[in-house]
Amino acid sequence: MALGNEFVFTDRDFNYIRKLVDENTGIVLAEAKRQMIYSRLARRLRALGLKDFNSYCKLLKGGDQSEFRNFVNAVTTNLTSFFREQHHFDFLKKQLLPELERQNDLSHKIRIWSAGCSTGEEPYSLAITLSEYFRNKPGWDIKILATDLDTNVLATAEAGIYAAEKIEGLSKLHKTTWFKKGRGENEGMVRVNPALKEMIRFRQLNLMYEWPFKGPFDFIFCRNVIIYFSKDTQRGLVDRYANKLREQGHLFLGHSESLFKVTDRFELVGHTIYKKKR
Repeated sequence: MALGNEFVFTDRDFNYIRKLVDENTGIVLAEAKRQMIYSRLARRLRALGLKDFNSYCKLLKGGDQSEFRNFVNAVTTNLTSFFREQHHFDFLKKQLLPELERQNDLSHKIRIWSAGCSTGEEPYSLAITLSEYFRNKPGWDIKILATDLDTNVLATAEAGIYAAEKIEGLSKLHKTTWFKKGRGENEGMVRVNPALKEMIRFRQLNLMYEWPFKGPFDFIFCRNVIIYFSKDTQRGLVDRYANKLREQGHLFLGHSESLFKVTDRFELVGHTIYKKKR
């Protein structure tokens, strides 16, 4: 079946792309995602001057690594905002950070992983939250690892430059303390405070492959990521998260995600907030 008026997109093309995405990212593309995939990859066909999706699939089969990166960047979904799902950050301030302060009083060290950090709003929100909590408590060593599969969004995250409308919903104090307004040709843009960038290390990472870091982490944010995976992939991924968390570490998921029938290694302690049991 052809989809759209510009390029021929057959069932065979779509099924090949679904298989390629599943094998390399763990993301399961439902039939309902067909139009989305057409729209996103049609841009690549135009850029490459290809006449149909069959030609594009042949290019991917040929092992063009540069185009494969473009392919992965195009099909992965990146939607985020500063302090998205505010209840998670409230839990950090009111409950988890005071606990970590007591537990880590001797080491004065806290390690966090933002897995699937997209364009960076999540790790920067975490950095703001921890910076404000520990503002008058010097000597703490706080590091945030922020990873994503998509190299394009990682470049945006690392630059730390956003359209001013991105911070419209923040308090005046947050805006003035943690962001600098652009002037002249940068009018309408904001740059994050360098102190936040110093806390974060951005790295490209495919969650399906080896994780080249040891941990353990005090807590992991993996929000709106596992929803794209099959149950079997979710089980394996969550088990690996548990292994990277310290004893009684926490895992934060997205608003529509759950570990029900996925694992028994965590207990639910808040809305989409889980504590490691073993």
